Amino acid sequence: MVLEGLGSSIYGALKKVFRAAVVDEAIVKELVRDIQRALLQADVNVQLVLNISKRIENRALKEELPPGISRKEHVVKVVYEEITRFLGEKPVTLKIEPGKRRVLMLVGIQGSGKTTASAKLARYLQKRGLKPALICADTYRPGAYDQLMQLANRINVPVYGDPKSRNVVAIVRNGLKEFNNRDVAIIDTSGRHKEEKSLIEEMKHLEKAIKPDEVMLVIDGTIGQQAATQAKAFHEATPIGSILVAKLDGSARGGGALSAVAAIGSPIKFISAGEKIGDIEAFVPSRFVGRLLGMGDLESLIERVREAEIKVPEKKAKKILSGKFTLTDMYEQFEAMKGMGPFKRILKMLPGMSYDIPNDMIDMAQDRLEKWRVIIQSMTPKERENPKSFSSSRIRIVARVSGTSDMEVKELLQQYNMMRRMMKQLRRKRLPFLTGKKLPRGFR
Repeated sequence: MVLEGLGSSIYGALKKVFRAAVVDEAIVKELVRDIQRALLQADVNVQLVLNISKRIENRALKEELPPGISRKEHVVKVVYEEITRFLGEKPVTLKIEPGKRRVLMLVGIQGSGKTTASAKLARYLQKRGLKPALICADTYRPGAYDQLMQLANRINVPVYGDPKSRNVVAIVRNGLKEFNNRDVAIIDTSGRHKEEKSLIEEMKHLEKAIKPDEVMLVIDGTIGQQAATQAKAFHEATPIGSILVAKLDGSARGGGALSAVAAIGSPIKFISAGEKIGDIEAFVPSRFVGRLLGMGDLESLIERVREAEIKVPEKKAKKILSGKFTLTDMYEQFEAMKGMGPFKRILKMLPGMSYDIPNDMIDMAQDRLEKWRVIIQSMTPKERENPKSFSSSRIRIVARVSGTSDMEVKELLQQYNMMRRMMKQLRRKRLPFLTGKKLPRGFR
């Protein structure tokens, strides 16, 4: 989960405000101290922390309350607005028009996650109906081309490269000719640690030769405040159009990387947290801070549901709601949920759910779902379609085949029966969306 430690600390500080009988100066000052501690632990620059906390304290104590807003609500609003403000109030979008090719050049030092970020970005664009292509311009790192090919093959995106050549400009020009009909060409450039000067020179030469529409800097989220130094060095060599912060999952220093980059004025367009190729999202400061503070992010959740393509045909929906709900249907729902990502990430998007549910309970639920998927896979087609046919001996066999216990198989069958009954009850209630009737006036 992105910056979980920072988020849970600030969430805990805000809960103290809501529990207080009266929000006075002492409560606000305690909140400010808690926020300062949380931001410093997340490696945010000391001066930035002082600036943010000073603004929060002044606004929380001195601003006139808006009509209909309590002092507690006002304090939460101030914290939300000020943290959003220092990360960049407005999102900076990637402007790409179908039919008009755009060239993106990704740069960064070795180990920043640039190659993986290239494939993740391609997947992000592909999901939005665009046709991306990848060009491997990393001629120094052994296996760079093979790694990009492996990632691209998983998402069915074409790759151009020439592992035998050292002429980066020629490789990129040939790649651009090859992908003239694609919407976006993403160039994965070389990155090195000890030869940063030569890397910068190569980047400058390549940028002048091909004139990309945008240069995107990939920053490793685990390096903290050093991100500012990196971003400045690259920006001085060639104008950085945007930034992608990678490896934000579980990083105690992620706050430092985000704030350091934001502080120098370079817009963050994407953040990546997680190892899966779909673990990338557009950086929208207001939504990001909403999740961070436990307020949820329903827009991102809706987007994830759409991306997971959870679609139930009308005919099948009517069959399910009439009580003809099978274990195959149940399995399909588990698969769709898996496509949305880990439980933790989904819960993070639900208001009030982010930090109140213990991690061990979430992990237990995740493990149980995974076991149930394996149990259903271990059944025969007939058993999946007609679970009533299960005998004690078949339960034992399925448990043995799936590597689970008899009790776990029985738990799955009990859960299935409960879901089936619930579906039938929905049908009996003749819900408006099933009957075509209009909702009552008060529910429209």
